[in-house]
Amino acid sequence: MIYLIRHGETDRNSAQALQGRSDVPLNETGVQQAREAARFLADRGIVFDRVFSSPLIRAIDTAKRVAPGVPAVLDDRLLEMDYGPYEGTDLRNPPPEIVTFFRDFVRNPAPAGMEPLSAVTARMGAFLEEIRDLPGNILLSTHAIAMKGGLEYLTPDSHGRYWSRFVGNCAIYAVDNAGGGFGLPVEVKN
Repeated sequence: MIYLIRHGETDRNSAQALQGRSDVPLNETGVQQAREAARFLADRGIVFDRVFSSPLIRAIDTAKRVAPGVPAVLDDRLLEMDYGPYEGTDLRNPPPEIVTFFRDFVRNPAPAGMEPLSAVTARMGAFLEEIRDLPGNILLSTHAIAMKGGLEYLTPDSHGRYWSRFVGNCAIYAVDNAGGGFGLPVEVKN
């Protein structure tokens, strides 16, 4: 089984700013969220055999707290969407092109300089295909938009429904990878 988790909260999350690929650590709330996610999974008897993480500290720290003692393999394909010139944008007062993009991800392309959603889906899909046949429970510690890209890949008939879905800090989805394919993702915790 593959479990995808979004990292815990950071100060940029609480300030409602696009943090993208900025290397921002978990704040105290984020640390607590990761601890709660670890307890949630442990209470269900879920133990991880392998861990993969985005190389950003907030994802690494979340992985360490959720799967203590299992070394995380870092992979750039698990990075957050590249927001380019919009990195750090205050989402309480965003520029019009960001408002347009966030209003309808499916029909409105990412503004110039941002990574296209199709690229996020493609890199997450390539990563998932690479690990598909690994046995045991696998944890992927990643970011909101990257996670949505993975969920879009895993649900070919979703027609973009994951792009506008809320994915909270330390939200968890699971997908069955037994039998040489993928099942449909299931929300485990949000």
